Amino acid sequence: MMAAMPTTARRMYELLEPICLVTFFADECNAELAALGHRTYWDGYFASRAAPLGRVPAEVVHAAFYSFADGEAARHIPSAWETIPPEESVAARQRGSANSLRRILGAELAGSPGLSRAADLTTRAATGAPTAGRMMYAGMRTLPIPADPVARLWHAATMLREHRADGHIAALVGARIGGTEAHVLSALAMGIHPPETFGRIHHLPKKRLAAVLDGLRTRGLVDADGRFTDAGRATRQAIEASTDELAEAPYETLTPAELDELITLLQPITAKLVAAGSR
Repeated sequence: MMAAMPTTARRMYELLEPICLVTFFADECNAELAALGHRTYWDGYFASRAAPLGRVPAEVVHAAFYSFADGEAARHIPSAWETIPPEESVAARQRGSANSLRRILGAELAGSPGLSRAADLTTRAATGAPTAGRMMYAGMRTLPIPADPVARLWHAATMLREHRADGHIAALVGARIGGTEAHVLSALAMGIHPPETFGRIHHLPKKRLAAVLDGLRTRGLVDADGRFTDAGRATRQAIEASTDELAEAPYETLTPAELDELITLLQPITAKLVAAGSR
């Protein structure tokens, strides 16, 4: 049987995600945030990513981010904004991420007409979708679009990442899968076993993780050994399919020819980033 062709949203996710990942994997963004005075990686992460929401309480950030355990947002918000204005953190995040892209891509590719055109098309898509029900995406839409092509490409890709994440949260809520549960299912999908060792959740209290696994067992999504059941695998696949479907709207802004052009332009950019691990 032939494998199904990926949806447009899935294909674009594969092409754009390595652009976004420099924010988290490469050194430049963290260095910029540390230079502002953020004491830890997570102070800078929460301060800069949540900043487009405005100076909201930790409870709002927790709800918008969804996948963090209770209390994690409150360890950083609002304290990370008390001495460093949110807009400065956003600017540092963008500056560091763009610098990472320039270093990894090299001057020739970073300064190419193809990258500039890719930035324009990605921005068209990123600014063309409805914001209703998309908290993080709507926040990103309030930020100015950078003039520099490399920064503009990163900004647009990150807008689309937040748009997709908002839809993913909607899919998780619809499937009654909480944030920690989602990490367990992701770990199993990646072949990580036991799933409690996954890097995003391994630090949580063992009692909390045991309760999450017990809940998934009760629902028939994992077995006694903590592995996927057929129902669990189907639930995970349905969530991913729904996420893709909910992420399609931005790309409907582009004509089929423009979408094909964008895919072609992004391929060498993505390939170089993947080869470097977005670091």
